[in-house]
Amino acid sequence: MPDARRRPCAALAMSQDAATAVFGPDETAALAAVCEPAPFPVLDDLRTERARAVLATTEVLVTGWGCPPVDEAVLAAAPRLRAIAHSAGSVRNHLTEACWERGIEVSSAAAANALPVAEYTVAMTLLANKRVLERARDYRATRSRDNWLHTDRTIGNYRRTVGVCSASLIGRRVIELLRPYDLQVLLYDPYVTEADAAALGVPTVGLEQLFAASDVVSVHTPLLPATRGMVSRALIGRLRPGATLINTSRGAVVDQDALTDAVTAGRIHAVLDVTEPELLPADHPLWDCEHALLTPHLAGSQGNEWRRLAELTVSEVVRWAAGDGFAHPVHRERLAFLA
Repeated sequence: MPDARRRPCAALAMSQDAATAVFGPDETAALAAVCEPAPFPVLDDLRTERARAVLATTEVLVTGWGCPPVDEAVLAAAPRLRAIAHSAGSVRNHLTEACWERGIEVSSAAAANALPVAEYTVAMTLLANKRVLERARDYRATRSRDNWLHTDRTIGNYRRTVGVCSASLIGRRVIELLRPYDLQVLLYDPYVTEADAAALGVPTVGLEQLFAASDVVSVHTPLLPATRGMVSRALIGRLRPGATLINTSRGAVVDQDALTDAVTAGRIHAVLDVTEPELLPADHPLWDCEHALLTPHLAGSQGNEWRRLAELTVSEVVRWAAGDGFAHPVHRERLAFLA
């Protein structure tokens, strides 16, 4: 626990681009009010002589995108390090087992990053059920309006069913944001208890039932060894014709080949903010498929949304420096379920 009577030493461990993007003057000033030294050193390589000199006195490390692994060698150079506050979502890429063995307190801004992803998901759900992208394309091509009283009755958001795969931070925010709409929401998550589902206000169903019953399925499952390819060809085949699959999680959670086959055949639609690989080959059929919308992994925090990440991270450091602990801790026993 830090000494509340003095300001702990802090450093930033991330790429210079990430530090510049996320931590503006206001957030840097707020961090400097409780930590020292300012301006804070930004370390994108934790094994250099400069890094070792900084780490020797660092008590709280503020990490972000581009942070190298914090392994045994790094920790050996940081004998006073007691806390890591991550200014992005997942800590899996840079926190090692050595951090947990040391007993370092860890925080993440995953809750702040979950909101824009959930907002993206809700927006795409509403647009997908209204068939906005396809109808806008047809409108542009014909330059004429069809008879709106002949609109297919499968179009619209009234009492449609949305299936949410996994009650992750993002999945829970999606459920919350969908409440005002006339939509039925189903949840698949084998780790959610009946009491938890009741608190969320949604029924839980099996994975096959969720795919068969939903007009839109949104994937929020973290990529783990057990979830790679979880959205299989068989599950994709259970989607009703015209249904939409939204993936903002990781591309490898979905069988990419099976999804491509179903979408290019025109049987279903897909909104993909992530793919496998992350950047599809230039000649991949999904690029030109009229039933697929590909976005460049933009659902998470970008632009002015970075301020939300920085503000949460600074507030965590403020709490920790005051001896109050983190409000958004990452627990070792939960790592197996986190993205």
